[in-house]
Amino acid sequence: MSQAVSTGQQAAAALPGQYLTFMLDGEPYALGILAIKEIIEHGQTTRVPMMPQFIRGVINLRGAVVPVIDLGVRFGAGPTAITRRTCIVIVEVENEDGAQDVGILVDAVNEVMEIAAADIEPAPAFGARIRTDFIAGMGKLDDKFVVILDPVRLLSVDEMAVLAEAGVAGAEHPAANDTQEHEIIEEKAA
Repeated sequence: MSQAVSTGQQAAAALPGQYLTFMLDGEPYALGILAIKEIIEHGQTTRVPMMPQFIRGVINLRGAVVPVIDLGVRFGAGPTAITRRTCIVIVEVENEDGAQDVGILVDAVNEVMEIAAADIEPAPAFGARIRTDFIAGMGKLDDKFVVILDPVRLLSVDEMAVLAEAGVAGAEHPAANDTQEHEIIEEKAA
């Protein structure tokens, strides 16, 4: 992942490109397409004891244990309701030990959109009570805004350590090693 992406809010205005847009609790969000590995249909997740509430569980993705984050809980809106359009977006997140795949549970995936640099504003400052560090910028789409998320900052270093532990615990949990396959909906463009 480039240094520009990991610098977050200041770099957002200089990062035009393609973004995957998706819905969460009725609001549009976006992630840079370069961080996304694939999108899969929601399937069975295996709960891992003693994990924070925003960690929905782990999935077996072609033999790899991948933790799944519920963005609804992460953003304080409550658990994401599972519907036929619910998807898991697999994102590659850089941490101090290298790259780790993380699943992000979303209500529905919309489309891949091009957002020009001129249409990306820095994240607004709401004051100390509201966290905006996970926002890379605000993309203008017609007369609406879409929140562009910074996948690196969605989770703090401590939270990444918890996810790494979840992966280890999930690998030791027999239910996480089932052979359930997930239908691949879309793979990241090369």
